[in-house]
Amino acid sequence: MNRLGFLTHVQGENAYRNAQELFVVADELGFDVGWVAQHHEPLQGGGLSSPWTFLAYAAARTRRIRLSTAITIVPLEHPIRLAEDVSVVDTLSGGRVEIGVGSGSGPAEYAVFGKDFEQKRELTTEGLRILRAALAGAEVAPGFTIQPPAPSDFTDRIWQGIFSEAGARYTAQEGSNLLLNRATYGYDEDTDVIQRVWADAFLETWAHDRTPRIGLSRFVFPAKDRKEALRQIEDGLNNATAGFVRRGTFPAGQSTEEYLRRFHAFYGHPDEIIEALRKEKVLPVATDLITQFNPGIPDFDAAVNALTLIATEIAPALGWKAQ
Repeated sequence: MNRLGFLTHVQGENAYRNAQELFVVADELGFDVGWVAQHHEPLQGGGLSSPWTFLAYAAARTRRIRLSTAITIVPLEHPIRLAEDVSVVDTLSGGRVEIGVGSGSGPAEYAVFGKDFEQKRELTTEGLRILRAALAGAEVAPGFTIQPPAPSDFTDRIWQGIFSEAGARYTAQEGSNLLLNRATYGYDEDTDVIQRVWADAFLETWAHDRTPRIGLSRFVFPAKDRKEALRQIEDGLNNATAGFVRRGTFPAGQSTEEYLRRFHAFYGHPDEIIEALRKEKVLPVATDLITQFNPGIPDFDAAVNALTLIATEIAPALGWKAQ
């Protein structure tokens, strides 16, 4: 693990203000990358519809942390307009932008934007092709290139979220960095068992000159003990679990511990989390650990405390050093 990240889904009371403050805190603690998730529909688990507006403000309030999305829903964006937004924020931030892309998860979101959910893979592929070309300064229409031009090369700054081995191999072929979700859904096996196969497929397929990068998103919430950690995250956990059960993603009637396993959660005292992460099967091949509290929605002070423990105790024990 070379870099430490923090991902927020921008939820809870005073969500936007608090999420901005957490970016400032993460910047001061030495986190390498701050990530936000885009959702147009609250039921999909997040409250941020316009991530690049959010990141433009975060750029003005921070000095060194890199700024990225996990993910921007490419089929629901015009790729040229998206490239312009990304380039503006990159220019304002002094070249601190990266971008994670994907197809999203909700057919209702596609319907609102007049897009065919059944075509999400094709729409993502075509949108990413245009986005990549625009950020590289290529003409995306006769005589038209985006302004401002991206201040530096984006080749190594594009990430793609995937949910299968085939997706991992495709991402490697295209030369995008790999983004792995906090958990896999619809499987009974542990998330890291499944995702390690995907990560290995990505690395096996990679044939580019630069070093492959794997971003590993994980639900990490440290506190003084497991009881206190669970108290802070249980409301969000219960709400998210109920939604997953309604959609048929999780089986009904399971214990809280089983649902936490399905969310691949790391929570409790920092020492417990360190011990558990040392057994995590994907982390040894990941370049980026991306920590998040979702589906927990702790209050602001608890979130700050958790970020502090991650940066000062947990990540250093796993070999990370603040730059």
